[in-house]
Amino acid sequence: MLKLNVLSGFGGGSAVRDSGSGYNSGGESSDIIDKFPFSTDTNATDVGDLTVSRYSVAGQSSSTHGYTSGGNVGPYDVIDKFTFTSDANATDVGDLTVARTNLTGQSSSTYGYASGGLVDPTKQNVIDKFTFASDANAADVGDLTETKRNLAGHSSSTYGYTSGGSTAGVSNVIEKFTFASDANATDVGDLLSSIQSVTGQSSANHGYTTHGGGDSIQKFTFASDNNSTSVGSLSTGVSRSQCAGQSYVI
Repeated sequence: MLKLNVLSGFGGGSAVRDSGSGYNSGGESSDIIDKFPFSTDTNATDVGDLTVSRYSVAGQSSSTHGYTSGGNVGPYDVIDKFTFTSDANATDVGDLTVARTNLTGQSSSTYGYASGGLVDPTKQNVIDKFTFASDANAADVGDLTETKRNLAGHSSSTYGYTSGGSTAGVSNVIEKFTFASDANATDVGDLLSSIQSVTGQSSANHGYTTHGGGDSIQKFTFASDNNSTSVGSLSTGVSRSQCAGQSYVI
């Protein structure tokens, strides 16, 4: 999950355009880094390349850089970094502890996290952490409660979360791990059903899980440990697999 924190304002009854840009990196047979502005409605432009073409990657964001980690075909352990301040290729700034695909990402204010994934045919429970302050390899700082792939990632200001995913079967677990210290995740709730190929979104107060194999939108609170609730459906009413999630946080 690539979490984008965007500020907007309103004055005199007229909307003020958002500042900043959105990015999309990688994809099947692709190394492209695309960028599109928040200030105008327009197509994305190709502003650089990843160091390796790959898909099924995890995304992380600091206040100044975007990161793309792991991915297929490989699997890869590469952590790529590209700057938000100019248009340029990514650089390889470190490695994950386990080369894997179908993983998910979380971001605190100071670290990127890569959790779960697959080293075919073995699903992973690794929580990797790498610093935004310097270029370095990730460290294994904990484990998820389950080994899984195709899971959703969420971030509050203090915790990383995963939900759903493919285990030995299919998972309904909502897990949480703290950003304050290095520790294993704990099971803090359940989705309404066991689902995989999910994507995650994060508001300031809630995590959302949207179903790749259905049309459900589920929500769980960051303030306490609870099960999710159903809050709506995707617009088409039909399932679509392995979609992407974005977050607009005011």
